[in-house]
Amino acid sequence: MTEEVLSLSHVAAGYGGTPVLQDVSLSVKKGEILTLAGPNGCGKSTLLKTAARLLPCMAGEIRLLGRSLEDYSQKELARTASILPQTRNVPAITVEGLVLHGRFPYLGLSRRMGKKDREAVEEAMALAGILELRSRDLRELSGGERQKAYLAMVIAQDTQVVFLDEPTTYLDIGRQFELLELIRKLNHQGKTIVMVLHDLAHALTYSHRIAVMEKGSLLQVGEPQVLFESRVLDRVFGVTGHCAGGHYYFSP
Repeated sequence: MTEEVLSLSHVAAGYGGTPVLQDVSLSVKKGEILTLAGPNGCGKSTLLKTAARLLPCMAGEIRLLGRSLEDYSQKELARTASILPQTRNVPAITVEGLVLHGRFPYLGLSRRMGKKDREAVEEAMALAGILELRSRDLRELSGGERQKAYLAMVIAQDTQVVFLDEPTTYLDIGRQFELLELIRKLNHQGKTIVMVLHDLAHALTYSHRIAVMEKGSLLQVGEPQVLFESRVLDRVFGVTGHCAGGHYYFSP
């Protein structure tokens, strides 16, 4: 039986007292890539932020590794789950300095890096393919390079669960595939990935399961091919899906 690492039970959440999510129940299995998909404004990012405790639950419960999410201290949570938001500030910092931030949950009051921390940062930059960028100012990088640097910071944090909110946004097509392959590599190392993707073909190609959302509710959860054949994506997005040679694409 596959272990459940994250579960949401009848969750409601939103902003300023106004719920965006309504009665959402979802489980995430250990070692899978689960993608949240749905039209703009359906609540994908709200669900991701709530699962990562960036937004409070208005109702329901979220459990992480069998414990209530509310029972985790901030440091405990940061050692268990990491998140890469869709929008971030771009500080005046080197790439290596940014990646070092991923180790903060493991440091004591002195914030001094030990050998294990520096090795983790080195390995994260190597996995992300940005070792040669380590001394570059983050502000000088291209969008794809910067996104890899942020993902390296998440890798250095070394958590069991990784939340990614539209990690390919604003990247050209080649850089999108580079990043998705990096995410797949991270998953192969044992990380459980929960991510929001707006590109349906990418979601179908890189996910073990997809959770389809509509108007703040969870509509259907399933394996990519099953969802594709059910035509639920066609209905929700108002498109027609095609599959040729194992590759997915959509037309109006």
